[in-house]
Amino acid sequence: MERALDSKEEKARHRAKKEDEKRMEATVEERGLDNVFDGDWNGGAGQFLLRWYTHSTHHERLLFAGPDGIVFAAPPKRVSSGRDRHARVVARLSPDEATLEDPFSGEFETRILLVRFRDGSWLRVDTEESRSELHMYALRQAP
Repeated sequence: MERALDSKEEKARHRAKKEDEKRMEATVEERGLDNVFDGDWNGGAGQFLLRWYTHSTHHERLLFAGPDGIVFAAPPKRVSSGRDRHARVVARLSPDEATLEDPFSGEFETRILLVRFRDGSWLRVDTEESRSELHMYALRQAP
C-alpha cells in the first residue's frame, strides 16, 4: 500500500534497486560465488580451508586487512556469547599469499568479499554489513 503512495522518483529508485539485486544474484550464480570457495581442494583456498578448522571450530571469523596482509581471528571453540572477547589470531596471510577483493569492483552494494590467493583460487567471506570498511579497503587496493 505504501508503494502506491510513493512518488515517481521513489518508484523508479525502488525498481532500479530490484533490478540491481536481480543482476547481482545472477552474477553471483554465474561466477560460482554462492559457494564457500572455488572448489579446488588442492589450490591455496582449499588448503587454507583445510587448516582453518584445525584452529577453531567456531563458524565465524573476524577478518582484519591492512598493508601487512589479512588476519583471521576466532574463539578457540564454539561460544554462545562474547565471541569477540574470546577471539584469538588463528591465521595470517601475507600480501604475497592472498589479497582481499570485492568481486564486483564496487558495482553492487553487497556483503560478499573474496580472499584471492596467488594461484587464482578464492575463499568467499561475508561481512556483517554491505559496503563495509573491508569493502572500501579492497576497492582502494584494487589495481
